[in-house]
Amino acid sequence: MKTSIFITTILATAISLASCQNSNAKPIVNNAVETPTIETPTADGSTKIQVALLLDTSNSMDGLIEQAKSRLWNIVNTLTTLKYNGKTPDIEISLYEYGNDGLSAEANYIRQVTPLSTDLDLISEKLFTLRTNGGNEYCGAVIQDATKNLVWGKDNNNMKLIYVCGNEAFNQGGINYKEAISDALKNNIYVNTIFCGDQTEGVNTHWKDGADYGKGKFFNIDSNKVVQYIVTPYDVEITRYNDRINTTYINYGSRGYEKKRSQEKEDDNAKTISSANMTARAVSKSKSAYKNDSWDLVDKMKDDKSAIDKLKKEELPAELQNKTKEEIKAIVATKSKERETIQKEIAELAKKRQAYIDAEAKKTKKQDDLGNAISTSIVSFAKLKGYTVEN
Repeated sequence: MKTSIFITTILATAISLASCQNSNAKPIVNNAVETPTIETPTADGSTKIQVALLLDTSNSMDGLIEQAKSRLWNIVNTLTTLKYNGKTPDIEISLYEYGNDGLSAEANYIRQVTPLSTDLDLISEKLFTLRTNGGNEYCGAVIQDATKNLVWGKDNNNMKLIYVCGNEAFNQGGINYKEAISDALKNNIYVNTIFCGDQTEGVNTHWKDGADYGKGKFFNIDSNKVVQYIVTPYDVEITRYNDRINTTYINYGSRGYEKKRSQEKEDDNAKTISSANMTARAVSKSKSAYKNDSWDLVDKMKDDKSAIDKLKKEELPAELQNKTKEEIKAIVATKSKERETIQKEIAELAKKRQAYIDAEAKKTKKQDDLGNAISTSIVSFAKLKGYTVEN
């Protein structure tokens, strides 16, 4: 296990795949390996994009965790640009940690931090709780666990991706990584590998072989480099809209109040990384993928118009408990319309923001990091499976 300390940078905007050069964090395209085929969609037309992030949390991986925190919302925004037959798929993300001595040896030092979930605030919350600690990094074991214990979609048009991130030899542990990856492929789950270190070392320690075998992409990244954020003229206004959109959420249920507070906490967490990260989170809130129907009455009533009729008085926030059902429905309708207006304003500003970022990025050397690696490969796989990219 390495002892070098990594600094900040995960999950950025979509960029087209670059060929390998002698700088850091370039993908090696697996030309010798069969690429995923475009599968025929099922009759019901349902689609999911499912992404499992398997993060090494041994002592040397502090920088990797910081990257995950700083790039989550950019990755979400990349995912939301993908359409299938003109519709936005459901987006589910899972988080694993492995290689941490604080975890059970019997479980191969692996922990499923979250299942595949549409609760993006939950993913953010759990990312900010991860801590590094010693460890034995068993890539084969964590791939096997994610393959067997996550609930993967069955429809042919779903896109299912695993990303294994770390810096020790890929073939450690008692579970053969090729056997684990073979099981993943039987379920049309493609395995990508991201080595934190020198490209040649990643090849020599089987990380590229893992990606080749998994019909995925191999990347190496320099986690010692800090992400180059591009500040835009639109960031401040987008952040102001974020404050306004928060006022449109109406909590309900036993955990409603807690989840509403969690939403605000994840705003604060995003701000601790950078103002650009907070802006990216605000952009995510303008997307359909950011939905909270489990605790927000506005989102709930989009799918279930009779939700109010099923709720008990005590399940509502105090300010609504003495209102009639008709009054509550009117309040929800007002908040829903207000949110839609704000989301449209953010979406327009987000387009201008992204255009500005793209233009500025062309003037400077591209910053390679974990976020770019994941975003790049997501877009690549999406096109192979018949998805379109709509900014």
